Amino acid sequence: MATINDIAAKLGISKSTVSKGLNNAEDVSAETRKKILETAVELGYINKRQQKKAKKLCILIENMDYDTPNQFGHDIVLGFKQMAEPEGWTVDIIPINIDFQKMTPYDIFMMQGGYHASFILGMSLLDPWMQEFPSSTIPTVLYDNYVKDNPNIASVGCDSQEGFELAIKHLMKLGHKKIGLISGPLDSFILKARYHAYINALEKYGLEINEDYIGLGYYVAESTRKYIPKLIQEGVTAILFSHDVRAISAITECRDRGLRIPEDLSIIGFDDLPMTSYITPPLTTIRQDRAALGKCGFYALSCLLNHVAIGSILLRATLIVRGSTGPAPGTSAGPLSSGQIPRP
Repeated sequence: MATINDIAAKLGISKSTVSKGLNNAEDVSAETRKKILETAVELGYINKRQQKKAKKLCILIENMDYDTPNQFGHDIVLGFKQMAEPEGWTVDIIPINIDFQKMTPYDIFMMQGGYHASFILGMSLLDPWMQEFPSSTIPTVLYDNYVKDNPNIASVGCDSQEGFELAIKHLMKLGHKKIGLISGPLDSFILKARYHAYINALEKYGLEINEDYIGLGYYVAESTRKYIPKLIQEGVTAILFSHDVRAISAITECRDRGLRIPEDLSIIGFDDLPMTSYITPPLTTIRQDRAALGKCGFYALSCLLNHVAIGSILLRATLIVRGSTGPAPGTSAGPLSSGQIPRP
Protein backbone atom coordinates (compact mmCIF):
# COMPACT_ATOMS: atom_id res chain seq x y z
CA MET A 1 0.00 0.00 0.00
CA ALA A 2 1.40 3.41 -1.01
CA THR A 3 2.49 5.95 1.59
CA ILE A 4 3.08 9.71 1.66
CA ASN A 5 6.79 8.93 1.22
CA ASP A 6 6.03 7.13 -2.06
CA ILE A 7 4.03 10.09 -3.39
CA ALA A 8 6.76 12.55 -2.37
CA ALA A 9 9.48 10.43 -3.99
CA LYS A 10 7.58 10.09 -7.27
CA LEU A 11 6.89 13.82 -7.51
CA GLY A 12 10.23 14.99 -6.09
CA ILE A 13 8.63 17.14 -3.38
CA SER A 14 8.66 17.09 0.41
CA LYS A 15 6.47 14.85 2.57
CA SER A 16 4.99 17.91 4.25
CA THR A 17 3.90 19.33 0.88
CA VAL A 18 2.24 16.02 0.02
CA SER A 19 0.45 15.95 3.38
CA LYS A 20 -0.77 19.51 2.91
CA GLY A 21 -1.98 18.74 -0.61
CA LEU A 22 -3.90 15.66 0.54
CA ASN A 23 -5.58 17.74 3.25
CA ASN A 24 -6.43 20.72 0.99
CA ALA A 25 -4.12 23.19 2.72
CA GLU A 26 -4.41 26.71 1.32
CA ASP A 27 -0.65 27.22 0.96
CA VAL A 28 -0.37 24.52 -1.71
CA SER A 29 -1.11 25.65 -5.27
CA ALA A 30 -4.02 24.16 -7.18
CA GLU A 31 -1.63 22.71 -9.77
CA THR A 32 0.53 20.99 -7.12
CA ARG A 33 -2.52 19.69 -5.28
CA LYS A 34 -3.85 18.23 -8.51
CA LYS A 35 -0.56 16.41 -9.17
CA ILE A 36 -0.50 15.09 -5.58
CA LEU A 37 -4.06 13.77 -5.78
CA GLU A 38 -3.56 12.20 -9.19
CA THR A 39 -0.36 10.49 -8.03
CA ALA A 40 -2.04 9.31 -4.82
CA VAL A 41 -4.76 7.63 -6.89
CA GLU A 42 -2.22 6.18 -9.32
CA LEU A 43 -0.22 4.61 -6.48
CA GLY A 44 -3.28 3.39 -4.58
CA TYR A 45 -2.79 5.63 -1.55
CA ILE A 46 -5.51 5.53 1.16
CA ASN A 47 -5.91 8.44 3.56
CA LYS A 48 -6.22 6.37 6.74
CA ARG A 49 -6.60 9.38 9.01
CA GLN A 50 -9.55 10.67 7.00
CA GLN A 51 -11.20 7.25 6.76
CA LYS A 52 -10.86 6.66 10.51
CA LYS A 53 -12.91 9.77 11.22
CA ALA A 54 -16.09 8.05 10.04
CA LYS A 55 -17.30 4.98 8.22
CA LYS A 56 -18.56 6.76 5.11
CA LEU A 57 -20.29 5.45 2.02
CA CYS A 58 -21.98 7.43 -0.72
CA ILE A 59 -24.80 6.80 -3.15
CA LEU A 60 -24.16 8.74 -6.36
CA ILE A 61 -27.33 9.35 -8.36
CA GLU A 62 -27.75 10.58 -11.92
CA ASN A 63 -30.90 10.71 -14.08
CA MET A 64 -33.06 9.19 -11.33
CA ASP A 65 -35.62 10.70 -8.95
CA TYR A 66 -35.53 9.43 -5.38
CA ASP A 67 -37.03 12.00 -2.97
CA THR A 68 -40.57 10.62 -2.58
CA PRO A 69 -41.96 7.05 -2.26
CA ASN A 70 -43.57 7.11 -5.72
CA GLN A 71 -40.23 7.84 -7.42
CA PHE A 72 -38.12 5.01 -8.80
CA GLY A 73 -34.94 5.54 -6.78
CA HIS A 74 -36.61 6.03 -3.39
CA ASP A 75 -36.85 2.38 -2.36
CA ILE A 76 -33.38 1.57 -3.71
CA VAL A 77 -31.86 4.25 -1.49
CA LEU A 78 -34.02 3.15 1.44
CA GLY A 79 -33.06 -0.50 1.09
CA PHE A 80 -29.36 0.37 0.97
CA LYS A 81 -29.55 2.58 4.07
CA GLN A 82 -31.57 -0.06 5.95
CA MET A 83 -28.60 -2.40 5.59
CA ALA A 84 -25.75 0.10 5.93
CA GLU A 85 -26.76 2.32 8.84
CA PRO A 86 -27.30 -0.45 11.44
CA GLU A 87 -23.69 -1.49 10.75
CA GLY A 88 -22.41 1.96 11.64
CA TRP A 89 -22.02 3.42 8.16
CA THR A 90 -22.85 7.02 7.34
CA VAL A 91 -24.48 7.19 3.89
CA ASP A 92 -24.33 10.42 1.88
CA ILE A 93 -26.72 10.84 -1.07
CA ILE A 94 -25.04 12.89 -3.81
CA PRO A 95 -26.73 13.90 -7.09
CA ILE A 96 -24.24 14.03 -9.96
CA ASN A 97 -24.21 14.98 -13.65
CA ILE A 98 -21.73 15.00 -16.51
CA ASP A 99 -20.32 18.43 -15.62
CA PHE A 100 -19.76 17.25 -12.05
CA GLN A 101 -17.83 14.23 -13.34
CA LYS A 102 -15.68 16.34 -15.64
CA MET A 103 -14.56 18.53 -12.74
CA THR A 104 -12.92 15.77 -10.68
CA PRO A 105 -11.77 12.24 -11.52
CA TYR A 106 -13.79 9.59 -9.69
CA ASP A 107 -11.05 8.13 -7.47
CA ILE A 108 -9.92 11.62 -6.45
CA PHE A 109 -13.49 12.63 -5.58
CA MET A 110 -13.87 9.54 -3.40
CA MET A 111 -10.52 10.07 -1.67
CA GLN A 112 -11.18 13.75 -0.99
CA GLY A 113 -14.56 12.92 0.52
CA GLY A 114 -13.15 10.20 2.74
CA TYR A 115 -15.52 7.62 1.25
CA HIS A 116 -14.69 3.95 1.57
CA ALA A 117 -16.94 2.87 -1.31
CA SER A 118 -19.93 3.93 -3.43
CA PHE A 119 -23.19 2.67 -4.90
CA ILE A 120 -23.96 4.33 -8.25
CA LEU A 121 -27.44 4.70 -9.75
CA GLY A 122 -28.52 5.89 -13.18
CA MET A 123 -25.23 6.41 -15.00
CA SER A 124 -24.99 6.33 -18.81
CA LEU A 125 -22.36 4.38 -20.73
CA LEU A 126 -21.15 7.71 -22.16
CA ASP A 127 -20.49 9.34 -18.78
CA PRO A 128 -16.88 10.39 -18.02
CA TRP A 129 -16.62 8.28 -14.87
CA MET A 130 -17.74 5.17 -16.77
CA GLN A 131 -14.52 5.50 -18.77
CA GLU A 132 -12.51 5.59 -15.51
CA PHE A 133 -14.10 2.59 -13.77
CA PRO A 134 -12.04 -0.10 -15.57
CA SER A 135 -8.94 1.16 -13.72
CA SER A 136 -10.54 2.44 -10.50
CA THR A 137 -9.16 1.25 -7.16
CA ILE A 138 -12.32 2.20 -5.22
CA PRO A 139 -14.86 -0.50 -4.21
CA THR A 140 -17.86 0.45 -6.35
CA VAL A 141 -21.22 -1.15 -7.10
CA LEU A 142 -23.13 -0.10 -10.22
CA TYR A 143 -26.88 -0.47 -10.59
CA ASP A 144 -27.87 -1.63 -14.08
CA ASN A 145 -24.35 -1.18 -15.43
CA TYR A 146 -21.36 -3.45 -15.85
CA VAL A 147 -17.59 -3.06 -16.03
CA LYS A 148 -15.35 -5.94 -17.08
CA ASP A 149 -11.98 -6.98 -15.70
CA ASN A 150 -11.86 -4.86 -12.54
CA PRO A 151 -12.22 -6.77 -9.26
CA ASN A 152 -13.05 -3.49 -7.48
CA ILE A 153 -16.30 -3.04 -9.45
CA ALA A 154 -19.50 -5.09 -9.08
CA SER A 155 -23.02 -4.67 -10.41
CA VAL A 156 -26.57 -5.40 -9.28
CA GLY A 157 -29.81 -5.42 -11.21
CA CYS A 158 -32.93 -7.34 -12.15
CA ASP A 159 -32.93 -10.26 -14.58
CA SER A 160 -34.27 -8.61 -17.74
CA GLN A 161 -34.16 -11.87 -19.69
CA GLU A 162 -36.37 -13.64 -17.19
CA GLY A 163 -38.72 -10.66 -17.09
CA PHE A 164 -39.21 -10.47 -20.85
CA GLU A 165 -39.68 -14.22 -21.13
CA LEU A 166 -42.43 -14.08 -18.50
CA ALA A 167 -44.10 -11.20 -20.34
CA ILE A 168 -43.98 -12.80 -23.78
CA LYS A 169 -45.15 -16.16 -22.46
CA HIS A 170 -48.12 -14.39 -20.86
CA LEU A 171 -48.97 -12.60 -24.11
CA MET A 172 -48.70 -15.81 -26.12
CA LYS A 173 -51.26 -17.45 -23.84
CA LEU A 174 -53.56 -14.56 -24.69
CA GLY A 175 -53.13 -15.26 -28.41
CA HIS A 176 -50.65 -12.51 -29.31
CA LYS A 177 -48.16 -13.33 -32.07
CA LYS A 178 -46.89 -9.93 -33.21
CA ILE A 179 -45.30 -8.33 -30.16
CA GLY A 180 -43.46 -5.02 -30.33
CA LEU A 181 -40.97 -3.10 -28.20
CA ILE A 182 -40.74 0.63 -27.46
CA SER A 183 -37.61 1.70 -25.61
CA GLY A 184 -35.17 4.52 -25.10
CA PRO A 185 -32.04 4.69 -27.27
CA LEU A 186 -29.48 1.94 -26.71
CA ASP A 187 -26.96 4.21 -24.99
CA SER A 188 -27.11 2.51 -21.61
CA PHE A 189 -26.19 -0.97 -20.45
CA ILE A 190 -29.69 -1.75 -19.21
CA LEU A 191 -31.52 -0.61 -22.35
CA LYS A 192 -29.20 -2.77 -24.42
CA ALA A 193 -29.85 -5.66 -22.04
CA ARG A 194 -33.63 -5.27 -22.32
CA TYR A 195 -33.47 -4.95 -26.10
CA HIS A 196 -31.53 -8.22 -26.34
CA ALA A 197 -33.82 -9.84 -23.77
CA TYR A 198 -36.79 -9.00 -26.00
CA ILE A 199 -35.08 -10.47 -29.10
CA ASN A 200 -33.96 -13.59 -27.22
CA ALA A 201 -37.41 -14.18 -25.75
CA LEU A 202 -39.09 -13.93 -29.16
CA GLU A 203 -36.56 -16.39 -30.55
CA LYS A 204 -37.04 -18.77 -27.62
CA TYR A 205 -40.80 -18.93 -28.16
CA GLY A 206 -40.63 -19.05 -31.96
CA LEU A 207 -42.19 -15.64 -32.60
CA GLU A 208 -41.36 -13.31 -35.46
CA ILE A 209 -38.41 -10.97 -34.97
CA ASN A 210 -39.04 -7.88 -37.07
CA GLU A 211 -37.20 -4.55 -36.79
CA ASP A 212 -40.43 -2.83 -37.88
CA TYR A 213 -41.95 -3.92 -34.56
CA ILE A 214 -39.33 -1.93 -32.59
CA GLY A 215 -39.30 1.78 -31.75
CA LEU A 216 -36.32 3.49 -30.10
CA GLY A 217 -36.46 7.14 -29.04
CA TYR A 218 -35.09 9.44 -26.36
CA TYR A 219 -38.17 11.55 -25.58
CA VAL A 220 -41.00 9.58 -24.00
CA ALA A 221 -44.08 11.38 -25.33
CA GLU A 222 -42.57 11.91 -28.75
CA SER A 223 -41.66 8.23 -29.03
CA THR A 224 -45.14 7.02 -28.15
CA ARG A 225 -46.77 9.44 -30.62
CA LYS A 226 -44.42 8.24 -33.36
CA TYR A 227 -44.35 4.50 -32.76
CA ILE A 228 -47.81 3.53 -31.47
CA PRO A 229 -49.53 4.13 -34.85
CA LYS A 230 -46.55 2.70 -36.74
CA LEU A 231 -46.53 -0.57 -34.80
CA ILE A 232 -50.32 -0.93 -34.99
CA GLN A 233 -50.11 -0.45 -38.75
CA GLU A 234 -47.60 -3.31 -38.82
CA GLY A 235 -50.19 -5.55 -37.15
CA VAL A 236 -48.66 -5.54 -33.68
CA THR A 237 -51.25 -6.42 -31.01
CA ALA A 238 -49.08 -6.11 -27.88
CA ILE A 239 -46.15 -3.87 -26.96
CA LEU A 240 -43.47 -4.26 -24.29
CA PHE A 241 -41.91 -1.10 -22.88
CA SER A 242 -38.45 -0.66 -21.41
CA HIS A 243 -39.88 1.30 -18.45
CA ASP A 244 -43.25 1.92 -16.82
CA VAL A 245 -43.07 5.65 -17.58
CA ARG A 246 -43.08 4.88 -21.30
CA ALA A 247 -45.92 2.37 -20.92
CA ILE A 248 -48.04 4.90 -19.00
CA SER A 249 -47.39 7.49 -21.71
CA ALA A 250 -48.53 4.94 -24.30
CA ILE A 251 -51.81 4.32 -22.46
CA THR A 252 -52.50 8.06 -22.56
CA GLU A 253 -51.59 8.22 -26.26
CA CYS A 254 -53.87 5.30 -27.08
CA ARG A 255 -56.75 6.89 -25.18
CA ASP A 256 -56.27 10.12 -27.15
CA ARG A 257 -56.39 8.11 -30.38
CA GLY A 258 -59.57 6.28 -29.39
CA LEU A 259 -57.79 2.96 -28.89
CA ARG A 260 -58.99 0.68 -26.11
CA ILE A 261 -56.53 -0.95 -23.73
CA PRO A 262 -56.44 -3.97 -23.70
CA GLU A 263 -59.19 -4.68 -26.28
CA ASP A 264 -57.27 -3.10 -29.19
CA LEU A 265 -53.74 -3.25 -27.82
CA SER A 266 -52.07 -4.92 -24.83
CA ILE A 267 -49.32 -3.06 -22.98
CA ILE A 268 -46.65 -4.26 -20.53
CA GLY A 269 -44.20 -2.04 -18.63
CA PHE A 270 -41.06 -2.72 -16.63
CA ASP A 271 -40.40 -1.62 -13.00
CA ASP A 272 -43.79 -1.76 -11.20
CA LEU A 273 -43.79 1.84 -10.02
CA PRO A 274 -46.38 2.56 -7.29
CA MET A 275 -48.56 4.55 -9.70
CA THR A 276 -49.01 1.60 -12.08
CA SER A 277 -51.74 0.01 -9.98
CA TYR A 278 -53.78 3.25 -9.90
CA ILE A 279 -53.91 4.27 -13.55
CA THR A 280 -56.74 3.24 -15.89
CA PRO A 281 -56.40 0.48 -16.80
CA PRO A 282 -53.90 -0.69 -14.17
CA LEU A 283 -50.62 -1.60 -15.84
CA THR A 284 -49.35 -5.12 -16.31
CA THR A 285 -45.63 -4.84 -15.61
CA ILE A 286 -42.41 -6.66 -14.83
CA ARG A 287 -41.59 -5.99 -11.20
CA GLN A 288 -38.11 -5.45 -9.86
CA ASP A 289 -37.98 -5.27 -6.08
CA ARG A 290 -36.25 -1.93 -5.62
CA ALA A 291 -35.78 -2.18 -1.85
CA ALA A 292 -34.14 -5.57 -2.36
CA LEU A 293 -31.92 -4.03 -5.06
CA GLY A 294 -30.71 -1.45 -2.55
CA LYS A 295 -30.02 -4.13 0.05
CA CYS A 296 -28.22 -6.16 -2.59
CA GLY A 297 -26.12 -3.10 -3.44
CA PHE A 298 -24.89 -2.91 0.15
CA TYR A 299 -24.26 -6.67 0.24
CA ALA A 300 -22.13 -6.37 -2.92
CA LEU A 301 -20.19 -3.42 -1.45
CA SER A 302 -19.58 -5.40 1.74
CA CYS A 303 -18.05 -8.17 -0.34
CA LEU A 304 -15.76 -5.75 -2.16
CA LEU A 305 -14.71 -4.05 1.08
CA ASN A 306 -13.75 -7.46 2.41
CA HIS A 307 -11.69 -8.19 -0.72
CA VAL A 308 -14.20 -10.63 -2.19
CA ALA A 309 -14.28 -9.92 -5.91
CA ILE A 310 -17.78 -10.45 -7.31
CA GLY A 311 -19.24 -9.69 -10.74
CA SER A 312 -23.00 -9.33 -11.17
CA ILE A 313 -25.93 -10.07 -8.88
CA LEU A 314 -29.31 -10.34 -10.62
CA LEU A 315 -32.58 -10.40 -8.70
CA ARG A 316 -35.45 -12.51 -9.96
CA ALA A 317 -38.10 -10.79 -12.07
CA THR A 318 -41.84 -11.14 -11.42
CA LEU A 319 -44.68 -10.42 -13.83
CA ILE A 320 -47.56 -8.53 -12.24
CA VAL A 321 -50.71 -9.02 -14.32
CA ARG A 322 -53.26 -6.22 -14.26
CA GLY A 323 -55.77 -4.73 -16.66
CA SER A 324 -53.58 -3.53 -19.54
CA THR A 325 -53.22 -6.99 -21.10
CA GLY A 326 -55.98 -9.06 -22.61
CA PRO A 327 -56.76 -11.45 -25.47
CA ALA A 328 -55.38 -10.51 -28.88
CA PRO A 329 -58.00 -8.91 -31.13
CA GLY A 330 -59.92 -11.56 -33.06
CA THR A 331 -58.97 -14.44 -30.75
CA SER A 332 -60.94 -16.36 -28.17
CA ALA A 333 -58.11 -16.67 -25.66
CA GLY A 334 -59.44 -16.15 -22.17
CA PRO A 335 -57.86 -13.49 -19.98
CA LEU A 336 -55.65 -14.58 -17.12
CA SER A 337 -56.63 -13.47 -13.65
CA SER A 338 -54.80 -10.48 -12.22
CA GLY A 339 -51.92 -11.11 -9.88
CA GLN A 340 -48.47 -12.59 -9.86
CA ILE A 341 -47.46 -14.93 -12.67
CA PRO A 342 -45.21 -17.77 -11.46
CA ARG A 343 -41.83 -18.17 -13.09
CA PRO A 344 -41.46 -20.97 -15.63
